[in-house]
Amino acid sequence: MKPFEIPLTAQAQTFSVGGNSTYNLRVTWCEPAACWILDIFDGDNVAMVEGIPLVTGVDLLSQYEYLGIGGALVVQTDSDPASVPTYTSLGSTGHLYYVVSP
Repeated sequence: MKPFEIPLTAQAQTFSVGGNSTYNLRVTWCEPAACWILDIFDGDNVAMVEGIPLVTGVDLLSQYEYLGIGGALVVQTDSDPASVPTYTSLGSTGHLYYVVSP
C-alpha cells in the first residue's frame, strides 16, 4: 500500500489528520536533542502520547499499538536514510509518512 505523506514545514505546527478517527498532531523542535518531536492528541485534544522523536528507520507508533491508532508512522530523508530531519529540512528533504495497515 502506498504511504501517505503528512505535509510538514520547517516550523512548529499543529494540525489534524483523520479517517475513521481524528487525531491532532503537534510537531516542535527540541533544541537540546537537536530533533523534531511529535505529540499525538485525540479529537478532543487529550494527549495520547507526547515526545516522540522523529527518527528514521523505525515505526514511530510500534510501541504505542495499544492506543489503537493503527498503521505506521515512518520518517525518511532524501539524502541519507539513516539521518534525521534537521531544523531546516523538515518538509523539504525530511518527510513523515503514514502507512495504512493491510
